[in-house]
Amino acid sequence: MALNRQSLQVGRDPIEHASIDELRSLQLTRLKATLQHAFDNSPAYRAKFIEAGVTPADLTSLEDLAKFPFTTKQDLRQHYPFGFFAKPMEEIVRVHASSGTTGQPTVVGYTQNDINTWSDVVARSIYAAGGRPNDKVHIAYGYGLFTGGLGAHYGAERLGCTVIPMSGGQTDKQVKLIRDFDPDIIMVTPSYMLNILDCMDKHGIDPQTLALRCGIFGAEPWTGSMRKNIEKRAGIDAVDIYGLSEVMGPGVAQECVESKDGPIVWEDHFYPEIINPETGEVVEDGEYGELVFTSLTKEAMPVIRYRTRDLTRLLSPTSRSMRRIDKITGRSDDMLIIRGVNVFPSQIEEQLLSVEGLSPHYVLELEKKGNMDQLTVKVEPSGDQSLSTAAARQLQRNIKNLIGISSQVVLVEPESIPRSQGKACRVMDLR
Repeated sequence: MALNRQSLQVGRDPIEHASIDELRSLQLTRLKATLQHAFDNSPAYRAKFIEAGVTPADLTSLEDLAKFPFTTKQDLRQHYPFGFFAKPMEEIVRVHASSGTTGQPTVVGYTQNDINTWSDVVARSIYAAGGRPNDKVHIAYGYGLFTGGLGAHYGAERLGCTVIPMSGGQTDKQVKLIRDFDPDIIMVTPSYMLNILDCMDKHGIDPQTLALRCGIFGAEPWTGSMRKNIEKRAGIDAVDIYGLSEVMGPGVAQECVESKDGPIVWEDHFYPEIINPETGEVVEDGEYGELVFTSLTKEAMPVIRYRTRDLTRLLSPTSRSMRRIDKITGRSDDMLIIRGVNVFPSQIEEQLLSVEGLSPHYVLELEKKGNMDQLTVKVEPSGDQSLSTAAARQLQRNIKNLIGISSQVVLVEPESIPRSQGKACRVMDLR
């Protein structure tokens, strides 16, 4: 029982309801310490600061952070593997890394204090999602170098939950364990949750008869329409968890189950900015742009003004005293330019999920036809073939009318589109 009492306090951190003045004062104190720590102990950051003509003493207000240089994924790759660490290796207790599918992986390190902080913010996130001590949590994020599985695992244990560390893949086994162990919460990517629900349908399992009441979904952008689709099929609350390995991992921000109005940034540990992605200038809260984070408590590898490439906006507080981020509309480096029109896969997904008769699984194929870009949207039918054929025509019209590009929508055989075992791969650019 002592564990649960302690865990309950972790889930209800008083800072979540602090006054704005108290929160900003804490942020400034921690930001000054972070800049000094990075300058004194990370040669990479010291060089960046000197090149930009700034020192930690130049920060006297939160607004002064705009004077400091950005950190990019390319910076981290150039100093691969440990060049941005600000603690000696004997104090590093864990290393994680990105997949490196688009280049050299980015590597992050953690001290024991960092692991404790990470566990705390994920525990806080699960609590905000409606999780409580003694809940069973089925974790289908991948374990290993990817931060999702172990980040969720340590946070759930910190809260006092029973962890089912399934990891990704083996969908039939996932479904069997969900049926047999009857967890209260599942933590997984939203695209893989769709795969799990399809598998339940195949085995004749009605998810609404299970104990499962909440899904905490992250690691990839997903739309409001997908939320409705998952909630309707599974009979659960679907909430958004946000994070990225370079900043910490999952638990940088979390949506509250009572409001479902965007992930709350845990601003006592992560300071957010929104910038114009072209000019780098900070924009006002409420304006769309690129999300930038500065860590406030990380020891092993602080990040200063890290450009996430995620496109969103900062929203005013609601259920907590900290600001929220709006749904991620896409990534500045995932934007497709099709015949001069800027298109994000999430826009097409939104239209797909608004049309009855089509499966939520899809692939976008881009080719050159002469000098012109050709977009083909491959989708699977759902139910009656004639209904799906009409739905495909409707989707093609919606893409033209609401997004502004011509496309071909092609119905393919059911279950022919590869199912995600983690993050979904939606685009094949063959141009």
